[in-house]
Amino acid sequence: MSMSSGELTVEGLRVTYELRMPLYEIVHLEQPEASLLGSFRVFSQGQELQRRQGACAANTDAGVYRCESAYTLPAEVDRLEIECTYAAATVPNHVHVLRAVQGANAEQAVFDYSFKRSEIRFTPPTFTETLAHELGAGFVRVLMGPFQILFLLALVLAGRSRRELVWMALAFLCAEVVTAAVMGRVLWEPSARFVEAAAALTVAYLAVEVLALPEAGYRWMVAAGMGVFHGMYFGGFLQQSEMNAAYVLSGAALGEILLLTIFALAWDRFKAAAAVLRPVQAGAVVLFAVGIVWFVMRVRG
Repeated sequence: MSMSSGELTVEGLRVTYELRMPLYEIVHLEQPEASLLGSFRVFSQGQELQRRQGACAANTDAGVYRCESAYTLPAEVDRLEIECTYAAATVPNHVHVLRAVQGANAEQAVFDYSFKRSEIRFTPPTFTETLAHELGAGFVRVLMGPFQILFLLALVLAGRSRRELVWMALAFLCAEVVTAAVMGRVLWEPSARFVEAAAALTVAYLAVEVLALPEAGYRWMVAAGMGVFHGMYFGGFLQQSEMNAAYVLSGAALGEILLLTIFALAWDRFKAAAAVLRPVQAGAVVLFAVGIVWFVMRVRG
């Protein structure tokens, strides 16, 4: 879980931008102000706008690193192009949610390591555009996040039959949706360190159960626990983006069902071809190691 937010405001020929970055995201940067200011670029009609001013300051009480910058437009416009490379400056799984405002018009864009550039149009979007944008935002967050993919791989490995995998997937999705929907409406946001550390332990526990308790029941309850932590990630995303929860979570569910189907089919083929290697046990060992390493890194980091 690595996320920041920003607001870009256009007033006449003046463009201002404010970044809010969690302090823990920049502890490894030698020159955080230069790195972050240089990772956000604004273009108008193909020409880059030169930054007229820019400064950053840490608010240790709030745990936030705040940057402000300003640009001047050569002429009034109804669209801008933004290039954002915070994922390269901080960590590869970083997600930046940008809200852009011009008068009564507002639009949002989401940036990560695979989506570095986006056009901002200051015209009211149609229903179809909003639906496609927000469904896509949820869908992409699943496909591009190692945090999310690890959970889905753990579910596939732990499912001893198609029926059990279906029940585990349903428990995971229900817990995820409920948690995200609740968090998206409240002002509480748990720390990323806590969520990831706890999530890592659930993955490691599931691996232990596969190894030590191969006949144990109620694995759907562990899947639901993983869904809660995954839902916290999407709850934070909804808080930052202010997108429609139903659209975003529907897109996420579609992405998760697609990946689960692909992983399950691939896993069945692999188990049949490499049965002599005891793939379930070997996969559980790898899953346990990843969960423990992830837990230690988050606790110490």
